[in-house]
Amino acid sequence: MHRLGRFVLGVAAAALLLVTAATTRADVALNNMFGDHMVLQQGIKNKVWGKADPGEAVTVTLGGQSKTATAGADGMWHVFLDPVMEYGGPHTLTVKGKNTVTFTDVLIGEVWVCAGQSNMQWSVDGSNDPDLEKAAATFPNIRLISVPQVGVQEPQWNFNGKWRACSPDTVGNFSAVGYFFGRQLQQTLGVPVGLINNAWGGSAAEAWVKRDKLAAHPELKVIHDRWQQEEANYDNAKAEFEKQMAVWTTAAEKAKAEGKPEPAGKPQHPDSRMKGNARPGNIHSGVLTPSIGYGIRGAIWYQGESNAGRAYQYRTLFPLMIQSWRDEWGLGDFPFYWVQLADYLAEKAEPADSAWAELREAQTMTMKALPNTGEAVIIDLGEGKDIHPKNKQDVAKRLARWALVETYKVPGIAARSPLYKGMEKQGTKIVLAFDHVAGGWRPFDVNEPVGFTIAGADRKFVPATAKILPDGRIEVGSDAVAEPVAVRYAWADNPVCNMYSGAGLPLTPFRTDEFPGVTAAAN
Repeated sequence: MHRLGRFVLGVAAAALLLVTAATTRADVALNNMFGDHMVLQQGIKNKVWGKADPGEAVTVTLGGQSKTATAGADGMWHVFLDPVMEYGGPHTLTVKGKNTVTFTDVLIGEVWVCAGQSNMQWSVDGSNDPDLEKAAATFPNIRLISVPQVGVQEPQWNFNGKWRACSPDTVGNFSAVGYFFGRQLQQTLGVPVGLINNAWGGSAAEAWVKRDKLAAHPELKVIHDRWQQEEANYDNAKAEFEKQMAVWTTAAEKAKAEGKPEPAGKPQHPDSRMKGNARPGNIHSGVLTPSIGYGIRGAIWYQGESNAGRAYQYRTLFPLMIQSWRDEWGLGDFPFYWVQLADYLAEKAEPADSAWAELREAQTMTMKALPNTGEAVIIDLGEGKDIHPKNKQDVAKRLARWALVETYKVPGIAARSPLYKGMEKQGTKIVLAFDHVAGGWRPFDVNEPVGFTIAGADRKFVPATAKILPDGRIEVGSDAVAEPVAVRYAWADNPVCNMYSGAGLPLTPFRTDEFPGVTAAAN
């Protein structure tokens, strides 16, 4: 082509790029937490944020109030709206810069984050009675939004998602625990409810934490360092994958030609680990960060299965994660309620060590470590052969009890499961005291307490007999242990146990001893 022609084309292309860039830069853009049908949290200063041209003035209007901010050098801007005390709507939110963005059908209500791994991600479609649940799911004042699963190290400012009104058509793929929790709140409080689902099945707790938090903690740095080594070995791992994949592909083609099944053990690309749900910081950067700062009342959490092999470490990791979220959201010690691990795996006739029991213990310990926290005990709701129990309705009700009692101060409702308080040795027996036994004890199925074990100084636990004393304490003993030193209750992967309070809440699994557990050295 003639040099002049190339020059003219180059100038034209440059002009087109400038026009396109100018048009793009002129558009005010908001994080997708803001959209039609959203719920803004009642009674707090709601943060609204987005992007615009550097130096551009952006005005946000809701009802009778307007707030203006100037975009910084990076184009980011934010405002804080004055608290709106009156529930309801619909309202219109307008954002005006060089262009105007308008969001309609905005409600003022209660907003909760629904996070964790697969049991929080588990959908209404996959839970008990999905046909009945969806048919009755017309709740226009419940609003739902889901954040896609993006595992990255670079913090993301936005995500692909939008708010939807709850209906039979929109609820099926949503978190069952989240929806049933929100439904209970909406029906009890009579106010709009917004639910943010950012759960990721199989995720480890360290993926939900900023990486530098782990690196700076003396007990958790080992997690960071282990992954740092794996990242440094990425090129070698990729080369090894390609070798193994070539071998596997040859075997697969041969099997296909012979009409045989595809060979097992297909190699996994190391990218699946790098972009996955266990790498420290991945979920925090890709899933959580885009919503951090959005006005919420609190969070519910269902996770721990993926960390059960490192239960002692979870004693430190879980509180650190919660406190980190609170610090980053900037809303103080917002309510954080979680689900204790359910009963799962095979029942065992004799007492044995249990990583799952130790993880439950770590979860319970977190209530003492941090304020404004609570635990829904579901040691009776699991399924031995399925890590995903289908009864998500009762799980959500037990979470909702915490929110209704502790957050919203609704009278006449019990929230706390009975909790071990202390022990006293009386001869060949140990007598246990408890808190939160609302309405006295109500053993299930049989009148005698079931699920206790006892041990002497040899630390060998055996099944124990137990009886409820007139003052509500429980006496535990065994003819096989003349000098008892410790008692455990429901201390197994899948324990057989039957103790409930009069309010119908199960006794929290516990142990009176501090003998080193099977996960004590795992990191």
